[in-house]
Amino acid sequence: MTRSIAGLSVGLTTGLALLALSSTSVLALEAAVAPSVSAATAIAAPPAAHITTPREAFGFDIGADYQLVNYTQWEAYLKTLASQSDRMKLVEIGKTSEGRTQYIAIVSTPENLAHLDRYREIARRLAKAEGVSEAEAHAMAAEGKAVVWIDGGLHATETVPPQALIATVYEWLTAQDPEALRVLNDTVILFAPLNPDGMELVSNWYMRNADPLKREFNSLPVLYQKYVGHDNNRDYYLSAMAETTNVNRQFFREWFPQIIYNHHQTAPAGTVVFMPPFRDPFNYNYDPLVMGTLSEVGAAMHSRLIEEGKPGSTMRSGANYSTWNNGMERSITYFHNAVGLLTEITGHPTPSQIGLIPDNQLPRNDLPMPIAPQPWHFAQSIEYSQSINRAVLNYASRNKDRLLFNIWRMGQNAIDKGNTDTWRITPTGVEALEAAAGENARRIDPALYDRILHAPERRDPRGYVIPADQADLPTAVAFLNSLIKTGVDVDRATRAFTVEGKTYPAGSYVVRTAQAYRPHVLDMFEPQDHPHDLQYPGGPPKLPYDATGYTLALQMGVKFDRILDGFQAPTERVSDVMAPPPGKIEGSGRAGWLIDHAPVNGYILSNRLLKAGVPVFWQEGETRAGRATLAPGALWIPADDKARPIVEAAVRDLGLNAYAAARAPGGDKIALKPVRIGLVDRYGGSMASGWTRWLLEQYEYPFQIVYPQRLDAGDLAKDFDVLVFASDMIPADLSDQRDQPAPDSIPAEYRPWLGTISADKTYPQIDAFVRGGGSVVTIGSSHRLAAALGAPVQDVLLGADGKPPASTDFFIPGALLRTEVDNRRPLAFGVTDRLDVFFNRNTGFRHAGEGASIVSYPEQVAVSSGWAIGPQKLSGADAVLDLPHGLGRVIVLGPDVVNRAQARASTRLLFNALFYGPAVSHEQ
Repeated sequence: MTRSIAGLSVGLTTGLALLALSSTSVLALEAAVAPSVSAATAIAAPPAAHITTPREAFGFDIGADYQLVNYTQWEAYLKTLASQSDRMKLVEIGKTSEGRTQYIAIVSTPENLAHLDRYREIARRLAKAEGVSEAEAHAMAAEGKAVVWIDGGLHATETVPPQALIATVYEWLTAQDPEALRVLNDTVILFAPLNPDGMELVSNWYMRNADPLKREFNSLPVLYQKYVGHDNNRDYYLSAMAETTNVNRQFFREWFPQIIYNHHQTAPAGTVVFMPPFRDPFNYNYDPLVMGTLSEVGAAMHSRLIEEGKPGSTMRSGANYSTWNNGMERSITYFHNAVGLLTEITGHPTPSQIGLIPDNQLPRNDLPMPIAPQPWHFAQSIEYSQSINRAVLNYASRNKDRLLFNIWRMGQNAIDKGNTDTWRITPTGVEALEAAAGENARRIDPALYDRILHAPERRDPRGYVIPADQADLPTAVAFLNSLIKTGVDVDRATRAFTVEGKTYPAGSYVVRTAQAYRPHVLDMFEPQDHPHDLQYPGGPPKLPYDATGYTLALQMGVKFDRILDGFQAPTERVSDVMAPPPGKIEGSGRAGWLIDHAPVNGYILSNRLLKAGVPVFWQEGETRAGRATLAPGALWIPADDKARPIVEAAVRDLGLNAYAAARAPGGDKIALKPVRIGLVDRYGGSMASGWTRWLLEQYEYPFQIVYPQRLDAGDLAKDFDVLVFASDMIPADLSDQRDQPAPDSIPAEYRPWLGTISADKTYPQIDAFVRGGGSVVTIGSSHRLAAALGAPVQDVLLGADGKPPASTDFFIPGALLRTEVDNRRPLAFGVTDRLDVFFNRNTGFRHAGEGASIVSYPEQVAVSSGWAIGPQKLSGADAVLDLPHGLGRVIVLGPDVVNRAQARASTRLLFNALFYGPAVSHEQ
């Protein structure tokens, strides 16, 4: 029988209080002498005023079957609680993508809340470490309070975390047991609803049916975050989404929590919850003390559940979660010296079942207390979540001084490493060591350690210089803004300076590694050297949790120099995210303006001009602009009264440089025209299309979302010039697509979105569109569409039997590969001749005829960042194709040139394609 949270509150609180006296983490032995609230203090605590219960607020207990609270209700309840409790302060932290207010509920004792500014300042100084001595760090750790972040709802269809958060906030505002009073005294708790928009969507969709047995949210019509859905937990180092930026500010610029707990679901089959610690691989950039502390907290979490008789928690090998990739909420914390926790729990407002997995009935280190198969209710998951929260908070209380001091220790370690010669040991170095040892692998000369692993050229950089005179400075600034959003210190040169014989202009940027967040700095600039991680020697690879190579500076095409020796530069600290430095207009001619094609912000200017009816041209060859020679693709904008203010605003606000020419340049030109873009999507939403949509909005492209029913209706040229298919829109098997609801089961407004792309209905209409002069752009694995239309696209990875190679022969699960670019061609205007592209189980193509190849893989395929098995199978293959098809064009962008909006360098290929196909068709 399901027991309500309210009915359990007295018994549960009493039980937890007894547990607090007898059993906390055995790893925290110093707890016996840790400061805590005395029993006398606890007894003397005044009775709290009445706090509205969840049942009083919502009409049901949190965890009741078939019931969900939406965000509108939760927001109102938060305001009610803030008005009633002296333990809580409600703080707005920003707006969501849909304009809702995002909050944190700060919970502690009234005395602590009265001194929040002081505790936040202590947390900041200890986290940043700079200028804090060890003695000062000990003193501040003793004075300060452990800051613990607990959230819920990032992935909105994972309904346990946001609902459990409601119950947890109420619990900590009303609890009077000794453990709770001690925790409140020792900590500042930040409770955070992470995805207000998604919570509103999912809860309303689930509750829309009056019949509880018909309630579900599998049939949602859109993603549960406006643009990127589940990928909102892959955005933390780029920090593109509004919600991510709000959270990162609290983590790394406002509150600097030592523990960040990110609740998720669902659990591995046959278990209740996955909890830390995690499996390898271990990222080589962060401080090992992070993982040591993470294991301590994980042990406390598992022990708590076992002590309370709550079986079914698993860890490490129980799931594939690792600590390698930096992009998730809990993982970015490791690169900032904080403990990031992830749990994945079972549960659903509709009663469910714990399944029977025979192997999971045997206790083992990674599943110490198995659970029998049984019916499962929502309230049980809520209770588990509250117990785990208690375990984390109790650990933070018992180890307050250690947590605060150790975040300083790790920050100071990072500063010290940035000020001296250091070497990270990674798989490539170990392979070099083994090669140097040769046949003596069992008796390696210890002198090889220094000679190989500590070779001077293998040193970690002391810093990075980003020159102000690079071709696309605005994108470099966008990259630096991502660093600033995640707490990295960025400096700007106040005058020209010279380092290692190279002179850099004033306005260049410097990112030093002698800072607390050095691990994050290295991870954003340096290639990821992922281990060769096989299931067994000679066997297939273990599937990584996410991308193995993602170096943001490379993806964004930022030009930077690695400085290996100590250096000085005249700099000032950049205080906040930056607009691009204003460009300038050179020359005094009145015929028009020439602008280099390299800056990605040039596409914004082009779209503004075309929207205003101003002609824009691409110069097909090199073009003189005063004393400079612009590469092929330079924008030519004839002067007129409408163009001038738009160009001047772009120079001022977008950081573009323009040359005012006295006469129109000679040479062949491509006339651009306003484009009507159809971005193809599906019912329920595509994350890849969502990222593309976000980019199109940022760069001011006009577009419409197109669903399969509209494609099937034909006459596409009436509405569109170009159709874009994101990387996940064309599956290998068209019959294997996401299930969709019956039309009469959803509101009428969403029914036109139903349908799937099919070979018999959709492909003929797309083929007719292209043959009639339209353009199709495929990204990543959607290249299959080009082949289906009859374009000469041949996958180099398919064998004679039409099957792909085994993973033991070829496997690239998200890595950066170096390509060669013919940037004299319009599709590659503005792109460098060597380009790092994101390859995620994509392919290469056999040569499709003269002039088709735009980008190709070199004969010796180079992995710029990440892990690859068998990359030489791509040797000499084409990566990007420009294929005439009737009167139109099929443009095949083989890699993922969007990749969660990170791949700005290769996104130029997409942006060029959007203009080029329609422009050429228009000329024809």
